[in-house]
Parts: sequence; C-alpha cells; structure tokens
Amino acid sequence: MTTYLVTGATGRIGVPTTNRLRQAGHDVKALSRRAGDGMVTGDLRTGVGIAEAMGGVDTVIHLATTNGAGDIEVARNLVSAAAEAHVEHIVLLSIVGIDKIPFGFYRQRLEIEAIAAAGPVPLTIQRATQFHPFVEQMFLAQRFSPVLLSPSISFQPIATDEVAARLVDLAAGDPMGRVDDIGGPEQRAVRDLLAEWKQVTGRRRPDLPVRLPGKTFTAFRNGENLVPGTPFGLETFSQYLTAKYS
Repeated sequence: MTTYLVTGATGRIGVPTTNRLRQAGHDVKALSRRAGDGMVTGDLRTGVGIAEAMGGVDTVIHLATTNGAGDIEVARNLVSAAAEAHVEHIVLLSIVGIDKIPFGFYRQRLEIEAIAAAGPVPLTIQRATQFHPFVEQMFLAQRFSPVLLSPSISFQPIATDEVAARLVDLAAGDPMGRVDDIGGPEQRAVRDLLAEWKQVTGRRRPDLPVRLPGKTFTAFRNGENLVPGTPFGLETFSQYLTAKYS
C-alpha cells in the first residue's frame, strides 16, 4: 500500500485531497503545525518534525503555502527531507500563468517549481486556475468599501474538489513532470462574476469596473491566467454559489 503525506492538509485544497485519499483506503499522513485528530505534526518552515513525518512515505502531495516569501524555504525543506526519506514521488500544485504574469506571488510559485524540479525526487507539477472560493474572497475582501471594484480581466474558476480529484489521480500514477494545465468550465469577466455574486448574496453596493495599468494586469487582460481548449472542470461558479447559499 502506498503511504501519502499531504502538506497543507488543513487548507482549502488539502482537506478534500486528504479526504479523497482516505476514502479510497490509502494510508495518509496529514501534515499540520498543530496537533490534531488524524494529523502528524511538523513545521516545514523550520524543519522541526519533518524527518519523522516523512518516515515510510512513498508520495508527497505538496499543498502547503504561507502566502509569502516563506514558501521558498518551505519548498527547499520539503525537497531536502523528501530526498533524505527516499520518497518516490512529489506532486506539486501550482498556478496557471505564473511564467507569463509578472506578479510577485506568481514569481515565488515559479521559483518553487524550479526548486522541486532541481531536486532528486521525481516530480509531477499540476497548474490549475483559481478556485471558486478565491474569486468570492476577492469580493468579500472589499466588505468595508463603499464601492466594489471589478478589474477588467477574466477568470476561469474551478472547484476545489475537482482539483483534489486530479491530484489524487496524479499521485497514484508515475511522476510525469509538468502535466497539462487545468481550468474550470467557463471563462468569465470579473464584472459578470461580481454581478452574479451580488445577486445571490443580496449585496446592493455599486460596483466600478477598473482597468489597471502595468505588465501584470496586461498579462491578465491577455488571458495568460486562462486555459484554452476543452475545460477540465465541470462545476460552474453559479453552481458553487447555489450550493453555498441555497
């Protein structure tokens, strides 16, 4: 039986990934900095407890993020510990367009890919578009603003559970390097997503479309964050909202 270690196991994508692995009958170590039921304790930022957590692990699914510069050190510690533990496969979740969009956080994700690829452990990289909750959070973050801003760009949001299912499938197979990007079923302008969110949630504040300058938003306007061709995901943003608020 394959033993899996899931980093970021208590996060938005980590929870459904861990649940799917366990429902399939796999031996799963869910890594967390805090002790808890079904968790193994370790801190990827300092390395404390990571060697013990890696013991007996065949495949690591790396989902942990600090949303900051600490992610670089986390990646280095992870790759080093996985190599020392003779892990056979790392599955890394990344973001569509990070090599085309000059956004600071995206540059870090690109560096993390490079760190993992340069290590001795065979690797699979899966880039995905933004999750449905991320799009909603962009609107919720403006809860104290009298006007809701909607940048003149488009997103292709995807369900977290669908990404989790993809990661579990990849983890069960052989390392494949960077695989095809995945995205949700629809490419929609942010202003349209915002309008639907306002209708479903009963928000009445006015919104203001904004066209921001700079290379980052030019790349977004050019669709570098989107996945052309047949979409991977099935759940639409509308279905996500209905399931959450109905």
